[in-house]
Amino acid sequence: MTDFPRNASIYDLIGLGGTFDQFHLGHAELIKTAFKFGKHVAIGLTTERLTENKIFKEKIQSYVQRENNLKQFIHDKIGVSEQYYSIIPLNDLFGPAITDKNLQAHISSMETYKIAIKINEIRIKNGLQPMVLIIIPIILNKFGKKFSSSELRKNL
Repeated sequence: MTDFPRNASIYDLIGLGGTFDQFHLGHAELIKTAFKFGKHVAIGLTTERLTENKIFKEKIQSYVQRENNLKQFIHDKIGVSEQYYSIIPLNDLFGPAITDKNLQAHISSMETYKIAIKINEIRIKNGLQPMVLIIIPIILNKFGKKFSSSELRKNL
């Protein structure tokens, strides 16, 4: 495995979160961006508790399957070894991002950046530095529509 270039990274610890169900190009772009900016990437992965209100929830892949898909993408597609990332179970929208003083930046999509803004508001109330927010554009499919796990589940 070739190691992703670590010398260009700006932040020691960068975070992102999501369900990462039906892994698609939008997810891939989010993760690749995190590794471009962070020496270590903390990925919050939603547990079944947080998927209860999602559309077509009965078709959501198990936590273990989604975690394995993330690891496979990180290892096989972008060549990053496990020492440079951690996958953390998310039981709420914010996870350790509201308490971890070492977290310097957060990656979001244009669709989910409002959660990152709320995280920063809570961090400030908790006496922590706000994170730098890096927002990626929505990735479109060949039909000009955004990639959507819900749409992919609908078609299963």
